[in-house]
Amino acid sequence: MTRNTLLYNIVFIFLGMLLAVAFAIMINELTNKVFKKIFQSFMFLPYFISWVVVQAIFQAIFGFEYGIFNHIIEFFGAERINFYASPDGWPVLLVFFKMWKIVGYDCIVYLAAVAGIDQGMYEAASIDGANIWQRIRHITLPSLIPTMVIMGLLAVGQIFRGDFGMFYQLVQNNAVILKAADILDTFIYRSLMQTNDYGMSSAAGLYQSCLCFVTILIVNKIVKIIEPDYTLF
Repeated sequence: MTRNTLLYNIVFIFLGMLLAVAFAIMINELTNKVFKKIFQSFMFLPYFISWVVVQAIFQAIFGFEYGIFNHIIEFFGAERINFYASPDGWPVLLVFFKMWKIVGYDCIVYLAAVAGIDQGMYEAASIDGANIWQRIRHITLPSLIPTMVIMGLLAVGQIFRGDFGMFYQLVQNNAVILKAADILDTFIYRSLMQTNDYGMSSAAGLYQSCLCFVTILIVNKIVKIIEPDYTLF
């Protein structure tokens, strides 16, 4: 469970940051203001959708009996896939739904950082003959590094805390897929609510908090050695 929590969050942090930065740069480069606002709104919308609703969407798409995905593959002659009977595909599914839900929200932070970059640098680069990719590489990305470091440090502080709502709603305590999708948060919930093991749930919660505390101290120390101006404290 510690391994699952850590590995999932590492993927969520790095892939989420990569996609958020990429979409922020892409939105900033759009020239059509109407399309830009519509696109940004549709990206931001999933953040407000409850995981309960996301679970219903998941069932509508990947459900064994009525899911659109299984109807499509059955139409082409393949057998239906029962995702709740096979743990293999769940890491990909969980990463996909997590990115779909949070990238639009994280994108706003980086979009604000991009908007704060001095436009004079872009104008000077254009006069010197730099194309759009060169401007992104030599101006936008270096200017976003402080924001990326701060966001990364804040995320690392919660690296041993999983998104309970997502894992609980999508996995639904299915014993078959718990090996691939069980995290510390769902274990603490089961220990407290299903077995009434208050001691185990309290110990697991303390263990989780200590891991987060030690991790943020280590990462902040590493950043301080590399670039002191980017640290949290």
